[in-house]
Amino acid sequence: MPEPLAPLDLLLLPTWLVPVEPAGVVLREHGLGIRDGVITLIAPREQALRHPATVVRELPGHLLTPGLINAHGHAAMSLFRGLADDLPLMNWLQQHIWPAEAKWVDETFVRDGTELAIAEQLKGGISCFADMYFFPEIASELVHNSGIRAQISIPVLDFPTPGARDANEALRKGLKLFDDLKQHPRISVAFGPHAPYSVSDDKLESVRMLAEELDAGIHMHVHETAFEVQQSLELYGQRPLARLARLGLLGPRFQAVHMTQVDDEDLVLLVESNSSVIHCPESNLKLASGFCPVERLWQAGVNVAIGTDGAASNNNLDLLGETHTAALLAKAVAGSASALDAHRALRMATLNGARALGIEAKTGSLEIGKAADLVVFDLSRLAQQPIYDPVSQLIYTSNRDCVQHLWVGGKQLLDAGQLTRLDEQRIAATARAWGERIAGH
Repeated sequence: MPEPLAPLDLLLLPTWLVPVEPAGVVLREHGLGIRDGVITLIAPREQALRHPATVVRELPGHLLTPGLINAHGHAAMSLFRGLADDLPLMNWLQQHIWPAEAKWVDETFVRDGTELAIAEQLKGGISCFADMYFFPEIASELVHNSGIRAQISIPVLDFPTPGARDANEALRKGLKLFDDLKQHPRISVAFGPHAPYSVSDDKLESVRMLAEELDAGIHMHVHETAFEVQQSLELYGQRPLARLARLGLLGPRFQAVHMTQVDDEDLVLLVESNSSVIHCPESNLKLASGFCPVERLWQAGVNVAIGTDGAASNNNLDLLGETHTAALLAKAVAGSASALDAHRALRMATLNGARALGIEAKTGSLEIGKAADLVVFDLSRLAQQPIYDPVSQLIYTSNRDCVQHLWVGGKQLLDAGQLTRLDEQRIAATARAWGERIAGH
């Protein structure tokens, strides 16, 4: 007699299941089974129903995909949402955001702003996010408590920042955080040198050495504007990416955020080093920073992921909306209607993000043995009918209001659009109180 099958903890039965890997596949009327937080079954519906399961969820008219991965943001800056709109990047930063940070950012600000960002992201189908902000130990505590997955970057700048008197103190605290979290199932720690124009060569050397030693990611704003590139040519006689290559920072762990300026030499450096690019189209559009040539990068073999950037320059953390914008923008930039098709756009928002963050063995696609990081979208609404390709309907006609359920590591964090672990009303009230304080000064 064969051994009886151990029951699944949960069996999901959506109309459509898109695993993302293999690419371009849509499975209709299949089931996905979870046991101990891991995907253990993907099979046609009738076959899946033969497996005993503690809970069975029927999801007619729904699409099941990997959880979305927001590969770049500044979570706590959600409390600055709408504070200084319609300004160019350096004016926005130097005249408005940096002074506001100097005045307001402390541990309480980071705690409240990060919790607001996590709640917004979970409700939008995001199961994992990359965060780059001050007091990273506070952010990691909130990630731990909320159940979401994250990469937390240690901010490194040449000048004093909230929580660190200088870059050396930031790195020292970062090493302790890395040590504290190295066994954490959902949190990875990376180094976050802010940008080539705000971090000197010696600090970048320290970051490279530590990242190599610890096999940690390096997350950095690079080539965000033409001005940044021009300034680097005047100061160093080379483009920022070439300077980073000279210092040894580029490589599979390197996450180049923005890259709106890409020439032939930049492309060669990205390809040869196997660095990832993280595209933030809406922030780049809003700040008039430029356009990342996504299709050109993709065709050259560069891993391109997607991020929202912070809510202070977006003004939301809506990765599905970001992916919609990315797919349309890529076509205009490439001059080709077939650039960044819907299936590749979804891959950019899932598996490519996991690869950029170095966690593709764990998440980013629906494969047996991977963590059950899943999102369910309701495609049954009027404006989504009829459905020829559910992925096209997701990218081109849907918005984050259609996000119904979300699991991270098999734990349900969103159920029928409602957060299961976080108090939405309390978080919103706290954010409103911050808005009144900041506006009143």
